[in-house]
Amino acid sequence: MVKDNYKKYKQLRNKYIFFTYEGYSISETQDSLEVVYNFNLADRFHFFPSLKILKKSIIKNQLAFSEIENFIFNIGLIELISYWKAACPPKIIIKPFRLSEEQIAWWKKIYFKGLGEFFYVNSIKCSVDDFVEIVVDSEKETCNAEYKVEEQKVLIPVGGGKDSIVTLELLKERFQTIPFILNPRPASINTIKVAGFKEDELMEIQRTIHPQLLELNDKGFLNGHTPFSALLAFVSILAAALTGSRHIALSNEVSANEPTEMATGVNHQYSKSFEFEKDFREYVSKFITPDINYFSFLRPLNEYGIARLFSGFPEYFSVFKSCNIGSKTDSWCCKCPKCLFVFIILSPFIDKDELIKVFGKDIFQEPDLLKYFDELIGKSIVKPFECVGTIDEVNFAVMETIKKRRHHLPYLLEYYKSLPEYGKYQNFEEKRITQFFEENHFLNKEFLDILKSAL
Repeated sequence: MVKDNYKKYKQLRNKYIFFTYEGYSISETQDSLEVVYNFNLADRFHFFPSLKILKKSIIKNQLAFSEIENFIFNIGLIELISYWKAACPPKIIIKPFRLSEEQIAWWKKIYFKGLGEFFYVNSIKCSVDDFVEIVVDSEKETCNAEYKVEEQKVLIPVGGGKDSIVTLELLKERFQTIPFILNPRPASINTIKVAGFKEDELMEIQRTIHPQLLELNDKGFLNGHTPFSALLAFVSILAAALTGSRHIALSNEVSANEPTEMATGVNHQYSKSFEFEKDFREYVSKFITPDINYFSFLRPLNEYGIARLFSGFPEYFSVFKSCNIGSKTDSWCCKCPKCLFVFIILSPFIDKDELIKVFGKDIFQEPDLLKYFDELIGKSIVKPFECVGTIDEVNFAVMETIKKRRHHLPYLLEYYKSLPEYGKYQNFEEKRITQFFEENHFLNKEFLDILKSAL
């Protein structure tokens, strides 16, 4: 199958030799501002994805179209990668505005590393130099918005999982916070309600994928993972500008830095990594606006530390969700590696009966999850291509759960006790996990003090 995909990649790349970012249109109604992008694949297929910004009282900065065009243009540059990957043409043509050589190099890096999983899964061999050429067909210069903020408002992207809940809870009493949701779903809406926010206090943007892309996928064009968190980053910059927010507090942890596949360094979570965060901050400051502070509030913590903090907010247990498969039905599927990971990382802190109430079953009893369990504990070569913690902290959490449950262990925990890894992690230095605090982060003193006091 992988070889077939690579053959398909070569055929499509030879047939569809260019991809064009034609431009976008901006329209305004009483209730919303809508941006529709225009991409085309070799003049054969046309895509019109859109963003709809709902007008609410929290939108304080009614910026003119000319002032937000640079924000919108850059969102298109990250959005296009979802459509380019259908055939991976060797040339991308940019028409709306001019890009410098420095910007082109930056975009090639995010495209290449953000598609690392896509290339790996399809066995596509290429380098950052040869996988695509970016050509600019415009002399029009973008202009940075005169964006000045006096207030210290904090925009917090909320996805409905445990991480953004921790950020929201720790910051909402100290700052004027604005929850931001891209494509609201029940878990994210219920999260902000539990946090005490009304829906008109929510910054909301709706993103629509053009159906032509889904049709091509059904016809056998290439498909796979794209760096969604990078898209969220660019959209959040626009949301911050519209709400007059100086800070954007993400909830990405240090665990996101660990590669999914160690040999190649491919990382499912690349656009949640510290490397991306650093690059993105520099790009925004230089080419969009220097007055928005994008950072991850939870970067100093590992998944284990975040789980410990989250366990102190039981009011969210019934509403939070992290399962991608169950996102449409607002449920835990209990069959995927993400469900298994969350169950594992919370088990040292939340009682078994409470976890069973949250998930609907004891996931440790599921033999069908053995493959994913082996991947999470590092017994397999590749970790699951999901947003999960490091191998060390998964093993440590499993060990702590075995100590906690003691007798009558469920299937996966009994299996773990039979492995050589069990002896290895019995002698594991506990403080490497429980007292971990990463020093490479972008928290200023005020945010850092809040996080440390919570620990």
